[in-house]
Amino acid sequence: MRAVVYKGPFEVAVEQVEDPRIQHPNDVIVRVTSTAICGSDLHMYEGRTAAEPGIVFGHENLGVIEETGDGVTSLSSGDRVVMPFNVACGFCRNCTAGLTGFCLTVNPGFAGGAYGYVAMGPYVGGQAEYVRVPSADFNCLKLPEGTEKETDFVLLADIFPTGYHGNELADVRPGESVAVYGGGPVGLMAAYSAMLRGASKVFVVDRVAERLQKAEEIGAVPINFTEGSAVDQIREQTGGEGTDKGIDAVGYQAQAHGEDREEPATVLNQLVETVRPTGALGVPGLYVPRDPGGPDDQAKQGMLVVAVGRLFEKGLRMGTGQCNVKRYNRQLRDLIIEGRATPSFVVSHELPLDQASTAYEKFDKRIEGYTKVVLHPHA
Repeated sequence: MRAVVYKGPFEVAVEQVEDPRIQHPNDVIVRVTSTAICGSDLHMYEGRTAAEPGIVFGHENLGVIEETGDGVTSLSSGDRVVMPFNVACGFCRNCTAGLTGFCLTVNPGFAGGAYGYVAMGPYVGGQAEYVRVPSADFNCLKLPEGTEKETDFVLLADIFPTGYHGNELADVRPGESVAVYGGGPVGLMAAYSAMLRGASKVFVVDRVAERLQKAEEIGAVPINFTEGSAVDQIREQTGGEGTDKGIDAVGYQAQAHGEDREEPATVLNQLVETVRPTGALGVPGLYVPRDPGGPDDQAKQGMLVVAVGRLFEKGLRMGTGQCNVKRYNRQLRDLIIEGRATPSFVVSHELPLDQASTAYEKFDKRIEGYTKVVLHPHA
């Protein structure tokens, strides 16, 4: 089959790789019809991780079941399904508590598994014509038959639930104001989710024009941090008080105002100042333990200088961690089905698999309006 294969920093190629096969009675093989490129894929693409050449990328996958193992009971060939990026067993202590992003059995020595991602287990990615799904009864979410709302549904694999998760971490409630730092796909999904939850006012902080425009189109207030301190701009629009809640959808690649280099703790520290006393922060943005491209030795080890004293002084709460997709994907699916949510507004390009190399390059450079790319392996 054809698949997107990592060759080295800033290089991927579509190559022929071995077809997946049933390895366990609970497996299914899915014919992938849509698979998205994620900002997390760019961490590997840019050489920031220990990813070895040859890994097949892709953890945001949707398709139609082609083959089922003998132990699969709730799924059949022909079912259209979307898979959480989390690979989970469904029976360990964390999975039974709903914390499927931190499954204790699918990746020995590490809490959590994912398709096509370094250190997240032996699960081949789905930027390919086919993908194997383990523990399929647990990991597959059924979708309506046909091809309707395909580009909405594929976002259930990761960024829509992850944006919603940022709101859960911050405990966003109806009528509250929210500051979302980062207007990329996850940030836009966080802002969109805040409005779905009834937030009264949502700010989106970024500097990329296309992202700020999309934020404004969905009803958020765009804040361009190149035009002055984001903290000051938001305070001016909240009576000097700051917002009730804040969400970090940037992670360790944050850049300070006026700087053209990464300052990994910048967003965390700005959120501490943006959110009013006794508010809360949600941090779905990725902070990797080891980044060889970090700006200094501490940052390379995942250790940051964060204003914990100020956090304590203001009585702020903070929640972190990757999304437990299964906690949200069924409800978010039903919002899409009923026309209450249309997350596909964030998708800028839909392309055949053969154009993956160009898509990665342009998405990485944030050029030509590339904000979110969905690949169609069988187009």
